[in-house]
Amino acid sequence: MTPRFDVIGLVVSDLAASLAFYRRLGLVFPEGAEEQPHVETGLPGGLRLALDTEDTIRSFHPGWRPPAGGGRVSLAFRCDSPAEVDSVYEDLVGAGYHGALKPWDAVWGMRYAVVHDPDGNGVDLFADLGA
Repeated sequence: MTPRFDVIGLVVSDLAASLAFYRRLGLVFPEGAEEQPHVETGLPGGLRLALDTEDTIRSFHPGWRPPAGGGRVSLAFRCDSPAEVDSVYEDLVGAGYHGALKPWDAVWGMRYAVVHDPDGNGVDLFADLGA
């Protein structure tokens, strides 16, 4: 049997803040998820996104420490149009999230923007310019 890619896991410092951020992007998590040490949601195509608190990770890996410096993970969300990229970016920045890169028309033919989730992970917003 060949292993198959199944889960994207993020370690979060504040589960409630992370859930609020990703719910704002349309992901659905169970009610009461804020009270859990581990939570998952299904993604299009069958993958899952899992969020674990730092304490959960330390419960089985006592020496674990959050990485220092910039994030090394980026998640990307496709929008239906360039205008939606702008709208979602403004919504997130208006809600207090860090806008890393304002929307721009990229040379590869997409409207693109980057915001940071509460733990500093890059979250790309994009749409085809012809959309």
